[in-house]
Amino acid sequence: MAQALRPNTAGSLFATDGKTHPLQDSLTAVTLALGLIAFITSFFPSLNLLSSWTGLIGICTGLYGQWISITTRERFGLILGLGASGIGFFIGMANGGLFG
Repeated sequence: MAQALRPNTAGSLFATDGKTHPLQDSLTAVTLALGLIAFITSFFPSLNLLSSWTGLIGICTGLYGQWISITTRERFGLILGLGASGIGFFIGMANGGLFG
C-alpha cells in the first residue's frame, strides 16, 4: 500500500503538520490560562479588577495567537481561551470595570 499510515511522532502536542510551533503553543497556553482565571474570578463581584484585566489581556493574546496560528489544534485552544476571556472580561466590566 503506497499510503501507509505512520504515527506523527515529530512536533509538539498542538502541531499537526509535523513541525514545532513554540510561539503559537505558548500563546495558546497563556490564552487558556488567562481565560480560565478570568472566567472563574468573574463569579466573585469583589474580584472585578482581576477578572476584567485578565480577560482583556487574554483577549489580546488570543487575537494575536489567532493571527499567527498555523494549525487547527492551535486555533481550537485559542477559541476556547478567547471565549472564556471574553465572558470574564464582560462580567468583570459589568461588576465595576477595569478601574473599580
